[in-house]
Amino acid sequence: MVCARRMKTLASTCVILSGMTNIACLLYVGWITNSVHEKDAERKLEEDKGETLRIIERLERLENVVNSHIQERPQKDRDDAADLSLSDSPLFLRWGRELGPESRRVALHKFQYYGYNAYLSDRLSLDRAIPDLRPDGCKNISYHASLPQVSIVFIFVDEALSVILRSVHSAMRRTPSHLLREIILVDDSSSNAELTENLQRFVEETNQRRPDFIKLVRHTRQEGLIRARVSGWRAASAPVVALFDAHVEFNVGWAEPILHRIQEDRRRVISPSFDNIKYDTFEVEEYPLSAHGFDWELWCRYLNPPRSWWSQKNHTAPIRSPALIGCFVVDRRYFEEIGLLDEGMEVYGGENVELGIRVWLCGGSVEVLPCSRIAHIERAHKPYTDDLAAHVRRNAFRVAEVWMDEFKNHVYMAWNIPLQNSGIDIGDISGRKLLRDRLQCRPFRWFLKNIYSEMRTYADTIAYGELRNSLRPDLCVDQGPDTDNIPILYLCHGMTPQNVYYTSSGQLRVGVLSPTIDDNDNKCLVDVNGRPRLLECSYAGNKRMKLSWLFTQGGSIQNAESRYCLELVQSSGVEIWERNLSGSGGVKDAGKTAFDVSLLEFLVCPLSKKPLRYDETSNELINEELGIAYPILDGIPNMIPQDARLIKKTEGAEKPTTS
Repeated sequence: MVCARRMKTLASTCVILSGMTNIACLLYVGWITNSVHEKDAERKLEEDKGETLRIIERLERLENVVNSHIQERPQKDRDDAADLSLSDSPLFLRWGRELGPESRRVALHKFQYYGYNAYLSDRLSLDRAIPDLRPDGCKNISYHASLPQVSIVFIFVDEALSVILRSVHSAMRRTPSHLLREIILVDDSSSNAELTENLQRFVEETNQRRPDFIKLVRHTRQEGLIRARVSGWRAASAPVVALFDAHVEFNVGWAEPILHRIQEDRRRVISPSFDNIKYDTFEVEEYPLSAHGFDWELWCRYLNPPRSWWSQKNHTAPIRSPALIGCFVVDRRYFEEIGLLDEGMEVYGGENVELGIRVWLCGGSVEVLPCSRIAHIERAHKPYTDDLAAHVRRNAFRVAEVWMDEFKNHVYMAWNIPLQNSGIDIGDISGRKLLRDRLQCRPFRWFLKNIYSEMRTYADTIAYGELRNSLRPDLCVDQGPDTDNIPILYLCHGMTPQNVYYTSSGQLRVGVLSPTIDDNDNKCLVDVNGRPRLLECSYAGNKRMKLSWLFTQGGSIQNAESRYCLELVQSSGVEIWERNLSGSGGVKDAGKTAFDVSLLEFLVCPLSKKPLRYDETSNELINEELGIAYPILDGIPNMIPQDARLIKKTEGAEKPTTS
């Protein structure tokens, strides 16, 4: 289950490749190099530490975050010596300080393998009590006895046995026996040895007491969780099927509200409300009531319930939800009629969003029930795939092409991939398109208007891509940490913090596309007192700040009000460049466009392609073609026209201007 709570985190902007280099950018670009004296460079580094150190500190913070994630990636063949580095693991921040060295080593090894504290799980009761977190009114609701039966399907691959067994035990203990027809375990080709003999023994012992109560389905090869869920559905026999991860614990009274709603209308697809099992301490943490939505990359996310739900002033009422987070309950036959899950998708990710969209567009509905609560382990890392994002991206494009009509370009924009010739094989989608035609489904625009009206749309985007400079094509503009408003230059890595969107109104948006109106607004590049900054677009617009840019592919990027341009700035103090920026490719309707500028400072827009000459006597940069001398202050050339000095220009050049 991949779903994000809406909270600010540095990590949201730090999905950056390893092998990083700190690059402090302090001035501008040109055609050829001119040396600056070592003493000037040293004096600059000594006297002007402020902005440079801020940039370096931000980059170091980025590296620390990324390195911490790299250290906690699952490494099944990790060297034992590395395992002894215990103090750096988040596992021991709140738990396990009293353990001896050997126990800590074992606990860390299991944590790296599973993504949660399997060492602790193995020592907890399979029938442990968890707090009843239902809203107060839920306990007073009664349900008639003729509810339909349910088959509970658990999907897993290389899960800790104790976690699977606790999921099964909690389902058996907290689901009325007359409503629970069977439990189906789907093993998606695990390599974990304890999931063969030990799990098989548990199934056989349980079935001796309750014949055919537990079914064990094993895949001979790993199919991914999407197809594994469908395998579980095919093995189910009850009128209703509940599809869950195998690292959950059911709360009291979870089943009756769901079965009641489906009995009323079989076209309802229901999700319980989820709480969190902390991956380190296994404490159950209450989560606020939420609907389930998604962003334009089609990652699922928790949403505030709609205003219509709050206006009822009844916290037991069903919450209308645009999407699902992956675990859900559905009428078995209706699930088949509606097209199951898209088995052309790989591994998992996107199938939950696709199902929600499909159900709404094709005559059904999706709900989250506050009176049905299930606790779910949110892992510290995902151990079963090395590149989940690649699978989610491919799956997202399948959804876009089948269901999203003219809005499909939003998905490509969010992933920063060209709409045409994306280079990504999404497989055959003809069957899914035929399904849409057969079900006579509504257009996606109806979904945005009536079900997910909180979703922001970006029809004003005319180009998107990365902001690069042809002199240093390895560097891209990066939004940097969330806590700062200063764009940085960073090694190009193709991740979300380096996405740039150019709009018909001249805005340059940097970073993730804000998914809903309830989220923080997009960050726009703004000229703030002669310095480039990233501010919320709505704030900058309301304050009438300088956020409109004149952009032509292959040319400068110039602020429409200040008339300053964006320039690359080198920190070494050795190379000084001035040039008209160049590139190739169109802007309008160009799909992914690689912008050819990098920045951390503003300079006056370049007027000449001739090299500048450094004059040691006057400590100036001389443009002999235009007859202008720019003073160097504290090691930084001052390119402001009003501060420049007119000198004798080279013959044939145009008369310079200083205003």
